[in-house]
Parts: sequence; C-alpha cells; structure tokens
Amino acid sequence: MLQTKHYFHEMETIATKSVTKGRSNNKLSKTIHKLTTLNFASNNALFFLTTHETKAHHHQAKNKNEEFKARTRRRAVMEALIARLFAGVTTIKASYAELQMAQQPYNNEAIQKADQAVVDELISISELKKRYLKKELNISSPQVTLMLAEVQEQQSLMKTFGITIQKLQSLVDTKDSEISSLKKQLHECTAFNKSLEKKLHSSASLSKFENLHLSALNTTHFIHFLQHTLSSMKSFTKLMIKEMESSNWDLELAAKCIQPDTVFIKQNHQCYAFESFVNMTMFEGFNVPSEPLEKHHNRNLYLESFKRHKSLNTKHYLSAHDPNSSFARFLKSKYLHVVHEKMECSFFGNLNHRKLLKLNNGGVPDSAFFVAFAEMAKRVWCLHCLALSLDEDVRIFQVKKNTRFSEAYMECEAEQVVSTSSEEVTDSDSGELRVGFTVVPGFMIGKSVIQSQVYLSPVS
Repeated sequence: MLQTKHYFHEMETIATKSVTKGRSNNKLSKTIHKLTTLNFASNNALFFLTTHETKAHHHQAKNKNEEFKARTRRRAVMEALIARLFAGVTTIKASYAELQMAQQPYNNEAIQKADQAVVDELISISELKKRYLKKELNISSPQVTLMLAEVQEQQSLMKTFGITIQKLQSLVDTKDSEISSLKKQLHECTAFNKSLEKKLHSSASLSKFENLHLSALNTTHFIHFLQHTLSSMKSFTKLMIKEMESSNWDLELAAKCIQPDTVFIKQNHQCYAFESFVNMTMFEGFNVPSEPLEKHHNRNLYLESFKRHKSLNTKHYLSAHDPNSSFARFLKSKYLHVVHEKMECSFFGNLNHRKLLKLNNGGVPDSAFFVAFAEMAKRVWCLHCLALSLDEDVRIFQVKKNTRFSEAYMECEAEQVVSTSSEEVTDSDSGELRVGFTVVPGFMIGKSVIQSQVYLSPVS
C-alpha cells in the first residue's frame, strides 16, 4: 500500500515536471514553427521570382533568335535579288552583243531572236522591281535563287566571250585577207620591177664600157653586166628546155636527176632546176685567173679582154682566131660540160657539134642552139674578165640546201611569194620553206653583197 502511494507520488511529480517542461517546449515549438513558416514563404517567393525571370529570359532569347533568323533571311533574299538583277543585266549585254553580231553579215532570224531575248529580260527585271517595291518578293529558297542567278550570269558571260572571240577572229581573217592582198600586190610589183630592170639592162647600150678605165671601174659596172649575162643564160635555158620537150624528154625525171631531194611547189618550177644546172656549170671556176701575170698587169689585161670580147660575133671570132685561145678553150670546155652526149644526140640525132669543136681547126657549129650557147659563154667570159679587173676581190658563193632564207644574202625567184618581215620564209600551204637549191650564185665584192637567187622548197 505504501509502495503504491509512493509510486503514484512519483508519477505525479514526473507529470508536474512534464507539464512545466511541456509549456516551455510549446513556446519553443511555436517559435520554430513561425520561423519555419517564414522561411518557407521566403523560399516560395524566391522560387517564383527565379522561375519568372527564367521564362522571361528564355522568351527574350527566343525573340532575338527569331529576329536574327528573319534578318539573315532578309539579307539572303536581298543577295539573291541583287544576284538575279546582275544576271539579268549580263544576259541583256550578251543578247545585245548577239544583236550586233547578227547585223554584219545580216541575219534576220538571229536579230529577232536576240531582240526578243533583250525584251524578255527587261520585262523580267521590271516585274522583279514591282514585287520589290510592293514587298511581295516570293523567294522561297534564296540559296537556290542565288545559285541559279550565278549560273545564268556565267552562261551569259561565256556567250559574250564567245561573241568577242568571233569578232576578233573575223578581224583576224580580215587582216589576213588584207595581208594576202598586199603580199600579192608586192609580188606583182616586184615581178614588174624586175621585168623592167631586165628590159632596161637588156636594151641599155654597152657603149659606156667603150672608154672605161681602171680608175673609173666600180661595182656598178659589174652589176650591170651581170644582169646582161644572166639574161642570156636564161634565154639559153629556155631554148634547151624547148629542145628537150621536142625530143620527148621527161622533164620531171630530168629535174629530179639534177635536184633529187627537192620538192617543187608547182610543176612549172622544174625549169629552175635546169637553170641552176646551166648557171652553176658556167660559173664554175669563175674566180680562177686565166693569165699568170702580176696583179696590176692582170687588171689591165682583163679589162682589155673584156672590151675586146663584149661586142664581137662569137662565131666569126672562133673561126678567125686561134682555136686554142683562152676564150676558145673556155667555150669548148663549158659546152662539153653543159651539153651531155645523150642530150646532143637526142637534139640533133648525132654528135657533130662536139666532134667539130674537138677538131680545133676553127670549125664552128652553125645551129641556133650553139649560137645561143656561144653568146651566153661570151658574156660569162666577159663578166669573168670584168671581175678580175676590179680593184676589190670578187668572190662567188652559193647557198647550201635546207638553209633558212636570209634577205641579206638571198632573194627568191619571182614566182615564189615570200614573207619579208622575218628571216624565216613560210608558205601558208606547205609550212616552213627552206632553200632547195641555188638558181643563180651570189657575189661578194669587197664588203658588198650581190644576193644569190634561190629556189625555196618545203622542208621534207
């Protein structure tokens, strides 16, 4: 019983303490609750503010991005518009160039086509302007429009360049035609001048050589008599070719035998091969003196020999004078070298000409062929004497085959058209031309040069 009372007393004490302690804890709890509520309210307010700011920032960034995209699109649209405009202008230029090109020579269909292209492009640019001013540009893909405009512009530029090339080519063709015409005129004038020069030399009197003295002798006298000599050599060559034709000679084969590797541009140029043969044979040994005398006496001797032989009748001279004279030996030797046995036999049916010359009894053939040869030989002999009479040394030269043409030392035959603007001579049909052979040898008198005459042939 006592124990029970003691137990209840303790429990009451504990309860009393608990109540007292509970009151204190209740105040603390309220304080904590207030603080907690206030903190939660602050956190809610802060969260709400942060969320609102984030949404506002996101919305602002979205607006900026959309504005940037719109600005970029407007820029792309303007670039495409400008590119389309420039492409249109380029197309108009190309079409206008075509229009001009079609007027000369006149091409009605091409003119109408080019004119319509200009009109269509102007209409297209006008429509583009209207849509731009009304802000109704409907360019769904600026990049595609830009690329198409660039393609159009490049095509128009290529067309313009093509037309420019055609104009330049037409101009080149016109100039080439003018050059060809001028070359033809030059060729005709040169041939005419040469014919006049030959007529002048052939008709000119040799009387100026009558009272010629060594002191007055100069290169001009040599050139004058050289032309006189070449005229007779050409005449003899023509007579020889005529005799060959009458005797049914194959002139092409004969020319090939003389100049085996030469390509003749024209068939009638084969005569130059025979002329070359005659000239080279007659001028062989031209520089060799025929009299072993001192130089001063040689000059006088040769000048007197020239004066004596230049106007004489060769046939009468050979018959009346020593058949073993220097001139007689020269004439006989040259005849035997120029006129082959087979040639003489085919011309006359016998060898009486050479037999008569070999007898050395003053007998002279009386055929027109031999008279022409004797006249040629006489002039070559006189030229030889005149050369040895000059104070300066006279040297003869010929040009080697395949040598490039040089105006300083050569001139081509009159029938061949040459370019005088460069050292090389070219022919539009056969390409580069080189020296095929020398027709007439050249002469060097001291430092003066008398050009050789050459035949130009395509390089094989």
